[in-house]
Amino acid sequence: MDISPVGEKIKTKFFAKKWVKFLLIVIIIFAAAGGILFWKAGNIIDKITSGRGNIFGSILHSLPGVKDELKGEKDGRVNILLLGMRGENVPGGGLLADTIMVMSIKPGENKAAQISVPRDLYVTVPGTSDKQKINAVYFYGEQKGKGKGLENMEKIVGEVTGLPIHYAASINFRGFIDLVNTISGVQIHLDQPFTETLQFRGLEKRCDGVKYTVPSGNYEEKRIKRKNGTYYANPKRYPLCFEKVVTENLECGGNFSLPAGDVNLNGDQALCYVRSRVTSSDFERAKRQQIVMQAIKDKLLSAGTLTDFEKINGIMNSLGDNLRTDMEIWEMKRFIELYKEKNDKNYQIYQRVLENSEEGLLYNPPENGAGYILLPRGDNYGKIHEVCQNIFTLPPQSDIKPK
Repeated sequence: MDISPVGEKIKTKFFAKKWVKFLLIVIIIFAAAGGILFWKAGNIIDKITSGRGNIFGSILHSLPGVKDELKGEKDGRVNILLLGMRGENVPGGGLLADTIMVMSIKPGENKAAQISVPRDLYVTVPGTSDKQKINAVYFYGEQKGKGKGLENMEKIVGEVTGLPIHYAASINFRGFIDLVNTISGVQIHLDQPFTETLQFRGLEKRCDGVKYTVPSGNYEEKRIKRKNGTYYANPKRYPLCFEKVVTENLECGGNFSLPAGDVNLNGDQALCYVRSRVTSSDFERAKRQQIVMQAIKDKLLSAGTLTDFEKINGIMNSLGDNLRTDMEIWEMKRFIELYKEKNDKNYQIYQRVLENSEEGLLYNPPENGAGYILLPRGDNYGKIHEVCQNIFTLPPQSDIKPK
């Protein structure tokens, strides 16, 4: 049957309206999804930057003709302080910094450096006359207000290293685990098996045959006093034990170990590895932290991660509640661009751990009344300043490698 011109016109209008309506619905759905994504990104950025992440300002920085330049970039060197800690409201010193590391890059020379500061360095808390270990400075800053912890750590690490600290970021244990898991783990190579048999077993106490029954191999020595007030020459030794508990209830399974060879660490393993220090030392731990940081950086900047929306989304989700920084989003983006550009050009890495070896920069003063602390040799930061300033021209610290 033939359709009249009038009928054809009505039919065309009907379908036109239908398609317009359909397109409007599709546009609204995509706009809503984009709005949710934009709100989610803004919300996460607001958390990470403690309200300083101006997402609209960052959009302006992405426009053509707007110059993106980081602090320090004009001088040829950008320094960022990285902190790692348990996390706010987490038992066991949640806001004490376990990791204190300065990442320094020279974009124009394809060079990057990692400088680790030991947590036992004894310093004056900024704005006070109080002396504390440097790992407590963040905690005291946060007592004054949100964001003051990063600000105080930037000041004190700047004093110690002699470097202008342009930015700072802190990540808690949960964020570290989630980050490593999101990028499917990180690979390291161990020349020999690694074990930490003491740190995660809890407190050592005298073996009592009832509660503390697992020998630790250590002893407590106690000097015995005679009735006349003098002491016997040889102190009495008491064997120490750990409490017998279910392994699953202990951090890192109680007795943490890794085999020799190429090992792909998941988030929990990576955290245990970079926290281990009792069987070795805090300085060796800092060296392991630098190795794992390199592995994370390589994975994050790999083409697979940067183009995988699911991984990027996972990274943002894991960092939202667990990362704090004073960088704005455009500064983060610019820093990644500089680092990726260097990565493409096979940049050189310079690593240094400030330690108290014979030729080291620190020493442990005897009988100081403050427990185990470290002070700079010469009782000033002059030598440390020299090393940090000239790290790109000094011979490398060759012992920073997996063992």
